[in-house]
Formats: sequence, structure tokens, C-alpha cells
Amino acid sequence: MTPLSEQELHQLAMNIVGKELEEQGFEFLAVNSKPKKDPQFVALKNKKLHFVVVRAITYPVNPVEYDQKLMKTVYDHAVKYKARTYFAGVGLANSRDYDMPVHHEDDYVVNYAGLIEVKE
Repeated sequence: MTPLSEQELHQLAMNIVGKELEEQGFEFLAVNSKPKKDPQFVALKNKKLHFVVVRAITYPVNPVEYDQKLMKTVYDHAVKYKARTYFAGVGLANSRDYDMPVHHEDDYVVNYAGLIEVKE
């Protein structure tokens, strides 16, 4: 059984967040699918700019906890563009056994609480 690579986990998280953004009426201006090249999404909604940082988080790490320093950097950058800043942590786990890596052959469980707005 081949575990998903870091890039594949990231792509999975990007797809989950991207679908949610589309459903909420966001218009994508830029999409960066490279892990740790932030923000992953620059989007427009109601004529307002939004920066979204996406992270694939594997069990047992809590997907709503984020790197404060990183998000402060992204926030400071967003302020220059009058943009709002969000963190989207997508928890991913093997559905058969949470302690096993996510594999190509197994189903997975998603723990995603939605966009978390980062303010100063």
C-alpha cells in the first residue's frame, strides 16, 4: 500500500477548500498549489480580496490550530492589499485506522471546520 505523498495530501486539501470557496461564490484570481507557497488562494467575493492559506493536516494534529507566525506574515501582506486572511486546515486520516497513513487504496476521513479568519 502506497501512502499519499505530501504533495498529494496537499492537492486533496486544495480540492476540498477550492470546492467550498466556489460554492460560497468566490472568484479565483490566483491559485498556488505548491505546499508552503502562501497564500494558496487569492480570491474575490463581493469586490473584497481574500487570501486563503491551505494546509493538509494528518491525524492526530488538530486542523484548526495554525502557525501563528506564518499567519501573521500572511496577514501583514494581506493588509497592504486590503484583503482578509483565512486559514483552512484540512484534517485527513485513514478511515480504517486513524493511526495509519492515508493510502491510495483506502478511503479517508476529512475533518474540516471551514475557513478560519485570521485577524491581527
